[in-house]
Amino acid sequence: MVTQEQRRRQLAREKFLRQQQRRTEARRKARVRNSVIASVLGVVLVGSVVSFAAGVFKNDKKANAGAEVSPSASAPSKAPDPCQKPAEGKVKSLSWKNEPAMTIDTSAKYTMKLATTCGDIGIALKTDAAPHTVNSFNFLAGQGFFDHTKCHRLTTNGIYVLQCGDPKGTGTGGPGYTIPDENLKDASLKGNVYPAGTIAMANTGQKHTGGSQFFLVYQNSQLPPSYTPFGTVDAAGLAVLKKIAAAGESTGAGDGAPNATVVINKATVTKS
Repeated sequence: MVTQEQRRRQLAREKFLRQQQRRTEARRKARVRNSVIASVLGVVLVGSVVSFAAGVFKNDKKANAGAEVSPSASAPSKAPDPCQKPAEGKVKSLSWKNEPAMTIDTSAKYTMKLATTCGDIGIALKTDAAPHTVNSFNFLAGQGFFDHTKCHRLTTNGIYVLQCGDPKGTGTGGPGYTIPDENLKDASLKGNVYPAGTIAMANTGQKHTGGSQFFLVYQNSQLPPSYTPFGTVDAAGLAVLKKIAAAGESTGAGDGAPNATVVINKATVTKS
């Protein structure tokens, strides 16, 4: 016959076992939950790093990577387009195998004007510090290479630039040749900041891979000094850039095609 004391001990043991089972199960669920959370955070972090490192100012391998971002439940609302309709004409299909021969006077001053649908952007070029780059732009502008091309990318989060110079308008185009990196120790790049008003070359992430794509900085942007700075935008041009930026970009995520209709109607380089 089971005594009352034995019965009490048996019930206590059973209660203890049930508690242990519940605690073990709770710990198991917590481990699974934490594992899932860690995995998700890892994917988000890695995705963010890859997105920043691989797509900041490259001649993108994918056509307008910013446009591939999945749409949210409610599409971002667009600000009114502040720009005019593009001038009549179409982009020329031009390509060369080699960098053009040096034809500019490296001791002279040159300026570039981008007559865009959003207003004129004047640029003082750094001829002596970036002669290959300025010579290339002088050549391409003279060939009408930039005329009627779209500025295909606007970033509004973390880095603040408008990217242009691709005849395809997708981030994949170029002139067929590459030019060397120049002026990466420019005095303006203090603390790895490209100041507002800088115009610099895009590249593939590798050295000496600049082509025709460039970016215009409308607000100070923290970047590694890997992109040739070759000119400074004037005050009126900076105002145009800020107007374009205020209209936002297509994805709502801070990196996509500009909502504004930004087309370079005509690019000209002039010796002062």
